[in-house]
Amino acid sequence: MSDFEKRVVQARRKWNLIQESKIPVIYVGTATCGIAAGALDVVKSVRQTLKETGIKARLVQVGCIGPCYLEPLMDIVVPGRPRISYGPVNSRSARTIIERYLIEGNPASDLAVGHFSTNGNAPDSIPRFFDIPMLKPQVRVVLRNCGFIDPDDIDHYLANDGYRGLTKALGMTPEEVIAVVKEAGLRGRGGAGFPTFKKWEICRGAPGTTKYMICNSSEGDPGAFMNRALIESDPHCVLEGLLIAAYAIGADHGYIYINSDYLLAIARLKSAVKQMRQYGLLGQHILDSGFSFDVTIKEGAGAFVCGEETALIGSIEGRRGMPKARPPFPAIAGLFGKPTIINNVETLGTLPNIMRHGASWYRQFGIQGNYGTKTFSLVGKVRRGGLIEVPLGIKLREIIFDIGGGTWRKFKAVQTGGPSGGCLSEEFLDIQVAYESMTAAGSIMGSGGMIVMDEDTCAVDLALYFLNFTQKESCGKCSPCRVGTWQMVKILENIVKGQADSADIARLQTLAEAVQRVSLCGLGQTAPNPVLTTLRYFRGEYLQHVNEKYCAATICKELVEYFIEPGKCNGCQQCIRVCPTEAISGAKTEPHTIDLSRCIKCKACFEVCRFDPLAANAIVMRSERRAS
Repeated sequence: MSDFEKRVVQARRKWNLIQESKIPVIYVGTATCGIAAGALDVVKSVRQTLKETGIKARLVQVGCIGPCYLEPLMDIVVPGRPRISYGPVNSRSARTIIERYLIEGNPASDLAVGHFSTNGNAPDSIPRFFDIPMLKPQVRVVLRNCGFIDPDDIDHYLANDGYRGLTKALGMTPEEVIAVVKEAGLRGRGGAGFPTFKKWEICRGAPGTTKYMICNSSEGDPGAFMNRALIESDPHCVLEGLLIAAYAIGADHGYIYINSDYLLAIARLKSAVKQMRQYGLLGQHILDSGFSFDVTIKEGAGAFVCGEETALIGSIEGRRGMPKARPPFPAIAGLFGKPTIINNVETLGTLPNIMRHGASWYRQFGIQGNYGTKTFSLVGKVRRGGLIEVPLGIKLREIIFDIGGGTWRKFKAVQTGGPSGGCLSEEFLDIQVAYESMTAAGSIMGSGGMIVMDEDTCAVDLALYFLNFTQKESCGKCSPCRVGTWQMVKILENIVKGQADSADIARLQTLAEAVQRVSLCGLGQTAPNPVLTTLRYFRGEYLQHVNEKYCAATICKELVEYFIEPGKCNGCQQCIRVCPTEAISGAKTEPHTIDLSRCIKCKACFEVCRFDPLAANAIVMRSERRAS
């Protein structure tokens, strides 16, 4: 038995000690989403409760299982009973659940989200976790371990067939590995959807013995967190994929380029790399094969443009992250002038599954030409937000309404592909989520950001928001992007202020099409997408802004006025306390008034009047149509 197989045996014993534990096991999700919701307080409460009650139990910290809207999630397994998940919990409810379940024997069904039983031994009052509406339509391939294993423990990964994809690949020739990936139909998950095997073939066939493999973890889209969550929850699946890809192209060194503000993900990557060295999975003659490989974690400053391949390479080389004209493509002349492959985190996280189960297994998911699954961060005005994984070909409607639970108010649009993507209206809810169909609709798949909007969203303001982002992230190298996006921002600013006319809309469209057509890199070429799609599908809103000085969503400040309904105002003075400009006045219990000349439209009074229990929801925002 090889040293690696001995490691696997030990890992399975260790894993089984948890699965067949004689004492209860408590799992807490401590990825960034859980921590932001208070998971570390829950961990502290669990430890304190166990100490004070004298209950013997094991605590395991895991990653994100997906439904971030339920975070913090805490699961409990009592010996002989199924794992039950509770959420959202806090330090107080965590204690209550532990006392009820582990002392009184009551599984606290009223606080449970779901169970993980497969043999029917769960309480009837608790649904199966993967049958809850958000999870039932999903397929977990890349995310299979997320929420189940301790991401800081390589043995958990090994015990769940970790690195079996690598061992299988090492038993094949690199050409055979590439053939498997080709047969699987895997396309890059970074956004472009380029066939993975094609890049690999080009690189492998490129002259030279020094080649590089890079994992692109430069996730900078607003609202996107798929890659971060995967690394935080299952770093070894990405690293295993990196090794498989490196073996296939003939690279002996690789880089993981990751945003420096992804602190938890970086910490878990470093821990994982350290463990890989201890287990002989990095260095010379990995697993007694002829394959040698090592990896460097390179922290980037988080510039959005560094998601572009040549800009990313420049950043690793120590230069300013700016795109370069292609050809030559990185697969021919990339990092330090050597053949280089750059694959996205999710692409790499998919590879171990393909190698372990085979191409045919992978092709059962998705549709022809778009095989497999795709992860998305589902956010915005959706009821159930979080990290999801779905088969390609699923309809947008299924993602937004079946998985996400729809919107709180009437659905308006969905932005796919992040700031470089497009804003799709209700008429596109039944299109399939696939590379070609998304492009045909004027958007892109992107790396997986999906922002849902309801009727309270202004399409013009939305376009301005995303264009502001890409304009500030432009490296400035080419004029169309540097100057063109700046001019577009200025036009949009005039529109939301009610200072534009219909000719400005025409100028905006012409400029957007020019920037899209002649910019040097993907950032500039896709930056106009939010503008062009909102012009295409929400042109009426642009016309309302310029012709009637009217914003139906009451978002554009210059087109909105605030007033207080005297008949509803109870004179609680809550609005007076929060107004930063002292624009509101009125005696206690008497109706208040707003001095519009002093009002800066910060919305503070509106919010407190809506939600404070003492207030009467008497403040109204309105935009009135005016003749131009």
